Amino acid sequence: MSTTTHAPRGLEGVVATTSKICYIDGERGVLAYRGIDIHELADNSTFEETCYLLWFGRLPSRAELRNLHERLAEERKLDGSIYHRLQLVPKHALPMDVLRTMVSTLSFFDPEEKSNDREANLHKSIRLTSQIAMIVAAYDRIRKGLEVVEPDRSLSHAANFLLMLTGKHPSQTAERALDIALILHADHELNASTFAARVTAATLSDMHSAITSAIGALKGPLHGGANEAVFHILEAIDASGADPVDYVKGMLAQKKKIPGFGHRVYHTEDPRATHLRVMSRDLGNSSGQAKWFEYSRRIEEFVKNDKKLNANVDFYSASTYHTLGIDVDLFTPIFAVSRISGWTAHVMEQLEDNRLIRPRADYIGPEYPNHYVPMDQR
Repeated sequence: MSTTTHAPRGLEGVVATTSKICYIDGERGVLAYRGIDIHELADNSTFEETCYLLWFGRLPSRAELRNLHERLAEERKLDGSIYHRLQLVPKHALPMDVLRTMVSTLSFFDPEEKSNDREANLHKSIRLTSQIAMIVAAYDRIRKGLEVVEPDRSLSHAANFLLMLTGKHPSQTAERALDIALILHADHELNASTFAARVTAATLSDMHSAITSAIGALKGPLHGGANEAVFHILEAIDASGADPVDYVKGMLAQKKKIPGFGHRVYHTEDPRATHLRVMSRDLGNSSGQAKWFEYSRRIEEFVKNDKKLNANVDFYSASTYHTLGIDVDLFTPIFAVSRISGWTAHVMEQLEDNRLIRPRADYIGPEYPNHYVPMDQR
């Protein structure tokens, strides 16, 4: 007995709200933040400038961008008890589990914890952008028995993250590659994690709760994690010495899905993949690890020709992140290092004109009335 209009599975194609943040045209392969095409941002902008665009709705002046750089640098600090908690985490804990728990814990130490107005949430957005990057890098160092690296406040967000993660100042090529990757992953409209953040924010819960919800959604392998699966395939190809195309043909013969291809929204090439392909190639060539790009390129050509599927954002991010010296189980946390900018922008937008998000379900259970039957009559 249906009580509502039937909705498609996974709410595919359903418009749930209005937003001024992200524009997607899946037919033409367009992604834009605040109306500015992602290709323009990737070619000309920085992650910090993109954050400003997402949070304030416009590009900053030189002075405004400098001020944001300084504020992000000032917030590159964690309470000592956060480091203590990271030391106590079991070394086998997944980085995404740690990030989820630590972001929730950060609320205890936020000076504006009790405030939910736009100014306070803007401050929290800046803090969380700096702090999430620090947590991901610090936990990776701690679990490996290495000293935590202090941030260098003169560096960009991307360079700082690589410094805190590897203990070495990155090359300009590596810094720019990660900076572009952060821009490309900064927002993507109502994906699962962003929608989770907006649903939580709509209850008038706090920013940290909304972001914890988003991280919990991102942790699921159907949202985050596809680039990890891609790299495991590349590793298996490398270890076995198999031809990449033959390896993928074998997977398809076993009815296995090839991760990193196809997209719920894009019916042409994912515009983010366009840039990541070039980054993977350039980083591979500059670091002497071109094989990961070559494996990826051959797989992409085969899948596109044979299955008519285009690479998505996850496919080339796998080889790009590995070439940057990033461990596989950090690929999804790094997604969060970028997407915190979009998540927080959506939380603030939700609160500007808030209404509790409470959809209906199409009931398909036993027909009403389905009467209670006493125990001795069953």
